[in-house]
Parts: sequence; C-alpha cells; structure tokens
Amino acid sequence: MVYQYVAYNENGEVVRGRLPAPNEEAATELLGYAGYKTISLKPRVPFLNLDKLLVSLFRVKPSEIILLYRQLAILLESGTDIVASLELLQEQTANHTLKRVLGEVISDLRRGNQLSIALGKHSQVFSSIYCRLLSVGEQSGDLETVLKQVADYMEKEIATAKETKSALMYPAITSVVTIVVMVLLVTFVLPSFGNLYSTLGVDLPPLAQALISLSSNIQNYWTYLLLAMLTVVGLALIYLRTPGGQYKRDTLLLRLPILGRVIHLSELARSCRSMSLLLRAGLPLTEAMPLVIQSINNKVLTKALGDVQQDMIKGEGLSRPMTKNKIFLPLMVQMVRVGEETGNLDVTLLSVALSYEAEAEDKTRSLIALIQPAMTLIIGLIIGLIAVTLTSAMYSLYGQGF
Repeated sequence: MVYQYVAYNENGEVVRGRLPAPNEEAATELLGYAGYKTISLKPRVPFLNLDKLLVSLFRVKPSEIILLYRQLAILLESGTDIVASLELLQEQTANHTLKRVLGEVISDLRRGNQLSIALGKHSQVFSSIYCRLLSVGEQSGDLETVLKQVADYMEKEIATAKETKSALMYPAITSVVTIVVMVLLVTFVLPSFGNLYSTLGVDLPPLAQALISLSSNIQNYWTYLLLAMLTVVGLALIYLRTPGGQYKRDTLLLRLPILGRVIHLSELARSCRSMSLLLRAGLPLTEAMPLVIQSINNKVLTKALGDVQQDMIKGEGLSRPMTKNKIFLPLMVQMVRVGEETGNLDVTLLSVALSYEAEAEDKTRSLIALIQPAMTLIIGLIIGLIAVTLTSAMYSLYGQGF
C-alpha cells in the first residue's frame, strides 16, 4: 500500500511525499528512521481505483465473509496450515471478487505477512475493526476463537440491520403504489373530466376546479416539472455526499418519530457491542475507541464519540464525557460508570448492547404494526378525496340542468 505523508525534516522544513509500506505503523517507523517527524499520514487513493470499482460491481456479501471466518476457524482447529486453509476456501468460493482477494491474501502470507495485515489491505471487503481483532488473536495465539467471535458479532449486526429494513419496506412499497395511483389519476382520469366539463361550460365546485386545473398544468408542463425534480434530487444527492449533508441527514433520521428511536438504539447498541468485543480481546480503551468510531455509520454519533475520545485522552475517563452529550442515554452512561469502577467495562457494555437491541426489536415490531394501517388510511384518504371531488362535480352538472 502507498501512503501520502506530510512531515518535518531534521531542519524543521515541511516535506510531502509518498511511501510504500505494508501498513500505517510500518510507514511511521520508516519515516522515523529517515529523520522525519510525521504530521499527517494517510493511504493514497488514486482517481480511479480498479479494486474498489470491482468490489462495488461484484460485491462480497457479509454472509460470505461470516462463512469464510467460520470455515477458517474450523480448519485451523483441525490443525490445517493457514495458507492451505485459505487455498481450500478459495477453491470453494463462488464469488469471483472474494476468490481474487483471497488469492492476494495468500500471496501476502507466503511473503511472511500476518493474516490481519493481509486482510487489512482489502478494506472494501474486510472491516478494519475485525482485522484489528484478528491481529490480537494472532498475538495471543487464539486466532480460532477470535474468528468465531467476529462471525457471531457480524451475524447479530446483520440481523439488526434486516429488522430495521423490514420496518421501512412496507411504507416504501405503499408510498410507491400511492404515487403511481395519483399519477394515473392526474394524467388520465382528471383531464378527461376536465375536458368534458369545459365543453359543457359547467361551473365546478372550487375543490374540483382546483384539482382539474392542477392536472391540466401538470400535463402542459410535465417536462419542466420532471427536469426540476431531477435537478432537485441530483443536488440533494450531491449534498448528501458531503460531510455536512451526511451529518444533517443523520440528525434528521434520529429526530423521526419512533423510527428515530429505533435507529438511535441500534447505533448505540452497535457501538457498545463493538467496544465490548475489542476490550474483551485485550485492546486498551485508547486503541479500541478509534476503531469503534470508524465502524459507526451515523455521523452524529461519530462526532459525539470523537468528542468523548478527546476528553478521554485528557484523563476524564469514559462516562464523564458521555454525560455532556444527550445522544448517550442515561442507562449507557450509568453502566459505563459502573464498568469503570468495577473494572468490568466489557461486561457492562455488552449488557447495554443486549438491552438496547431488545428495545429496538420491540420498537421495530410496534412500528411495523403501526405503519400498515396508517399507510392504508393515507391511501384511502387520497383516493377518497379525488373520488369525492369528481362526484361533487357530477352533482354540480346535474344541478345546472345538464
């Protein structure tokens, strides 16, 4: 991997450059040997990254990674060499992207690299937090157990994500159906009635006149409306790719009724479980916190954990900085404080994760039960409004002697 660096040389001058190294620690050591004091060090990202493009086109599913970890643990427990185990798994996998990545990992292992370092070169497939856990397992000589723990953690994470998606699936489908029905009514039904009433010269009720006028305008200017909608959607997508847009999006998601609570609990549970897993593996809190921050998707929680990390470095501990931000719920803060006092922080964090996951599952079931009748009622009201409007127009037609 190639790293870009900014550093001071022995004369105090700022220098910039690129440096090939197997990992960030090795790059820092090489710069130190050269007499440089590192200011910034990050992997070089080319304009067109072929590996990322291939991974995005032929994605490796999390279930395939889970199966890989479990099978690798079984093979290692049976006494099979790690290279031979990966070669066997490479032959069995049907995913071409994973097959290619495993081939590169095997080549790195034969050059003397550790498994965690070899996997860490493929961050699009193997998460950095799991690679760090595998590194701890390699150092402790208990790689098989760590592989199983990572697989269990990933399974729980996938199950939680599926429950959240299932809560959103029904309203998404019903929303699409509602939009299609409204488009058909506005495009075909209302214009026909509008032309009929216009020909007859009937004075329509205000509501019917407003709907028919809206339908006529949409038909006449639909190209401009479509162009405006595409422009707005395109600008919104561009904005959501910026850090500020992502932060605003995640803030809005957390403020949604019921669903915001589910997302909040799920993100907190994920961070607690990740931290518990890292601490249980033997990592100190100062090393575990950056990995947890990298694994969190919600930018609001990422910023909050970053602030906690800064205060923690100053010697304030973990629970005290959490009290400064309302995103950390009272149960989490209280249990973290207990864990710090008793020295069982990994146990208390796991308890918090289990509690929040159970509450999130309960909220998700309630949300699904609430959404179905609510969306049905909304669709009925929209269609009913249009039907009443057309009916009132017909009565107006009869009342004027037609």
